[in-house]
Amino acid sequence: MTATPSDRSVPTITSDRPCVLLVFGGRSSEHAVSCMTAREVLAVVDRDRYEVVAVGITRDGRWVLYDGEIATDADGLPEVDASGTPVALAGDRLLALDADGSSRVLATVDVAFPLLHGPWGEDGTLQGLFEMAGIRYVGSGVLASAVAMDKAVANQLFAAAGLPQLPYAVVTADEWRHDRAAVRETVASLHYPVFVKPARAGSSMGGTLVSDEHGLAAAIALAEEHDPKVLVEAAVEAREVECGVLQNPDGSLEVSTPGEIAVDHGAGHDFYDFSAKYLDGTSKNLIPAPIEDVLVERVRAKALRAFEALGCEGLARVDFFLVDGTLYINEVNTMPGFTPYSMYPQVWESSGLDYGRLVERLVEHALARPTGLR
Repeated sequence: MTATPSDRSVPTITSDRPCVLLVFGGRSSEHAVSCMTAREVLAVVDRDRYEVVAVGITRDGRWVLYDGEIATDADGLPEVDASGTPVALAGDRLLALDADGSSRVLATVDVAFPLLHGPWGEDGTLQGLFEMAGIRYVGSGVLASAVAMDKAVANQLFAAAGLPQLPYAVVTADEWRHDRAAVRETVASLHYPVFVKPARAGSSMGGTLVSDEHGLAAAIALAEEHDPKVLVEAAVEAREVECGVLQNPDGSLEVSTPGEIAVDHGAGHDFYDFSAKYLDGTSKNLIPAPIEDVLVERVRAKALRAFEALGCEGLARVDFFLVDGTLYINEVNTMPGFTPYSMYPQVWESSGLDYGRLVERLVEHALARPTGLR
């Protein structure tokens, strides 16, 4: 978005409508995805009902006020322009930090909509800030956000909830540095091919399909560019089925019709990677998923169980692998993307809830939810 100059031309916002603070960008490798999501949400949020204030977080963590179109970087990907008016939170007040060193209140925030993906935004860090400030916000709380982001920890809770998983191993930076032979032996026990990925990242960032032990070191090195904690999973021929969970303002839960991801492997994609998800349109979302009715109900029931196992709130997309009729839990995404290629809004539209109404429902739930322990 085009940045607003850092001067007193930015007015204080006064309105009888609830103020929604929409936050996007962030320090993670999913910065561009967050900006894509923000672009879509800003286009549909009901400005007759809500006063909307958009704040971008730059790649180095600065908060700036935005008013206009989202900027793009040298590669043509959207990013937060750092030249806007610096802002900060003081409790539920959004402050403008003026060029002369003074600050002033821009708005009093009623609810925050954190549209960040990955670490430093989706992982409980931003949620903790809002909890400390006493601000209601869209989505899961601190613990569920942190656990869902860390796939290694989430897997333990899935196991406790009786949700089947594919075989996997966790590789820490210390283990890889001090005893590579043991790591190689552990990975070999999963039987190649394996999939190597960061334990705490999304959008298929840093993931590699490894066919034999010769490719393991390079794959771990790539994953460690995003996270020193690495997850290695058995790679099997599987269908990828995803399902949306949505919480109503009264606390009740709804589960969408499932969708299936179809990746065009002939377009140069070994798996559902970042490009297939967001850039070239070579993946297709098949909605409803072309699976038997009995499997549809199993997907929906297991999605609900996974949501509750992690203590999620508000929304989540739950992903499964389907192998020979058996469902294996893959992950829970507590702030799924809302881009044109994103599964979450599409499965809800297929379930009868259009994009604009979905965004409104999320804000309504956040406003109805109490702050603090719950």
